[in-house]
Amino acid sequence: MVPDREKTPAGATAARARIRLDQPQPRRTRMLPEWDPEAFGRMSERIARFLGTGRFIVWMTVVIAIWLVWNITAPHFLRFDPYPFIFLTLMLSLQASYAAPLILLAQNRQDDRDRVNLEQDRKQNERSIADTEYLTREVAALRTGLGEVATRDWIRSELQDLMRDLEEYRRPDGHGVFPAERAGGRDVDDR
Repeated sequence: MVPDREKTPAGATAARARIRLDQPQPRRTRMLPEWDPEAFGRMSERIARFLGTGRFIVWMTVVIAIWLVWNITAPHFLRFDPYPFIFLTLMLSLQASYAAPLILLAQNRQDDRDRVNLEQDRKQNERSIADTEYLTREVAALRTGLGEVATRDWIRSELQDLMRDLEEYRRPDGHGVFPAERAGGRDVDDR
């Protein structure tokens, strides 16, 4: 059964060509090759890292030295770049023209990563500050609440005050105020 939205009146070809969103589109053939920008970026970072090492300088020096020695000492018919070394200059210019954009691309990717890391650090710092402020308020509230709580020392001092007050109220005849302290020991009424 075809849903109502897909029903078309007879002769309506434009409605049949409508794109369905619930189905993948067929793959289109492209004239240009496809490339993954992330893969290209990773490759440019690897090249830029290599260009910034001593190993690259050593290899480049060895290749140029071999090039120069070959084109100076080899027989004339085997030399491919005679004395002004124009082909060597061209190759070095080509290498530099590719190296500079690759290094810039790697730096841009590093800047993007740094920007994301800084943003994450900033958010983490904001959360840490908020947590610290919350904990500070909680500690202040606990201190305020502790000021109102009866501590052991306070209770002890209150009991000592009560004992002193009771000692002051003792009768002069040596008998206490309480019925158990009467002369006969225990009071009959207490049973």
